[in-house]
Amino acid sequence: MRLIQHIIKDKEKLEEIELELLKMGYKNYLIFSIAINTGLRISDILELKVIDLKDKTHIKITEKNTKEVKIFVINSILKQETDKFIKLRKNEEYLFQSENGGNKPISGVEAYRILNIAASAVGIEEIDPHTLRKTFGYWHYVQYKDIALLQELFNHSSPSVTLRYIGFDFLV
Repeated sequence: MRLIQHIIKDKEKLEEIELELLKMGYKNYLIFSIAINTGLRISDILELKVIDLKDKTHIKITEKNTKEVKIFVINSILKQETDKFIKLRKNEEYLFQSENGGNKPISGVEAYRILNIAASAVGIEEIDPHTLRKTFGYWHYVQYKDIALLQELFNHSSPSVTLRYIGFDFLV
């Protein structure tokens, strides 16, 4: 039986993954950092362009899955990280360009391949499409206990659904 790690509850593991991704390239690290610091889906992160972050305090997107407009805070750590990355880039460029040429983002398959290489290197079997969102939610709840914000962010019907999603189902 295969056990999938849905939430990364160990801060040291998060830091180890960050280091592995940095070894693989700053772009790879930044995909992870944006996901962990905002709760955005990888599919929405890959659609970001330089203009979406340049001189901004929030990321405003129309979610691919729900078609809803959402606003995500760019915290001070993420602001520093992204400012370095976009400094010399053009506004219309995708943040995470494919190496196949042209202004196209890398694919979701490629992003997960990269994330899973780093996760495997630190002993995490797999990062699935919800792992980073759930991990963001888990750590946000640990720090702020703001289930209403997370419920809205994740488009959940009730606080109990959100608590279960972020690994606090014993509170429901």
